[in-house]
Amino acid sequence: MVKVVIADRLGKGQNVARGVDLAGGEAIVVPGIGADMKLGDEMNKINADLGISFCGSGGAGAITAQTKYGYKAKYGMRSIDEGVTAIREGYKVLGFGFMDVEELGKRLVQEYKKREESKSI
Repeated sequence: MVKVVIADRLGKGQNVARGVDLAGGEAIVVPGIGADMKLGDEMNKINADLGISFCGSGGAGAITAQTKYGYKAKYGMRSIDEGVTAIREGYKVLGFGFMDVEELGKRLVQEYKKREESKSI
């Protein structure tokens, strides 16, 4: 099962989590204001497959996770398709502007599963 940590500067992320669950993943939403800055810590604690950070710029939590733990991060994204492309390119941490939508979680997990299946063939 694909473990996805979701951390939003404003304490949201429930819609993305619902999409992760619908795609057969396990969503862990970091609670509280400023949660994006705890993304890397939570990912490290549970050995997550993916991390999604949301803030105004789409970068703070992703950059922090990359700096502290060495996770390959892409940030400043503003669309679902950018996130899908980042998964294809092997990124583990994805930083978006505020975009708490179900489709984002669903498509990212679907793409991650495709990528992993192609590795095992």
